[in-house]
Amino acid sequence: MNGPTITRADIVAAANQWLGTPYHHQASLRGVGCDCLGLVRGIWRELHGDEPEPVPAYSPRWAESTGEDSLAAAALRHLTRVPPGAERPGDVLLFHWRAHLPAKHCAILSAPGRIIHAHDGACVAEVALTPWWRRHLSHVFSFPEVAD
Repeated sequence: MNGPTITRADIVAAANQWLGTPYHHQASLRGVGCDCLGLVRGIWRELHGDEPEPVPAYSPRWAESTGEDSLAAAALRHLTRVPPGAERPGDVLLFHWRAHLPAKHCAILSAPGRIIHAHDGACVAEVALTPWWRRHLSHVFSFPEVAD
């Protein structure tokens, strides 16, 4: 492609279309069901087309069982790293539950201090990026070809 073709507003608008989608582990169907990764995958498909690689099956406790930071590794293969503290709306945020554990949750920064994410037991929602979330932020990425 010839330069940026997607705006941050496009990403946030796409994420907003997923609000209310029920949580369903490993799913990625807007309005039907998704998990946090399924949300990001769905936004990718809407903005970029086909997903860049197949997603292997994963258990809800995959990060604890493998110890591998596979979510961050996949993000590094397909997204652009952003320094923590420099995140902007439309960026993908990864979270870990403990400093020594791999990232296992992702969200879209929808506005300063707000994220859109899917989590077990609820539907996709926009919530505050509280101090608790900030303490668990492990990585920040931007989708490729994003206009600033």
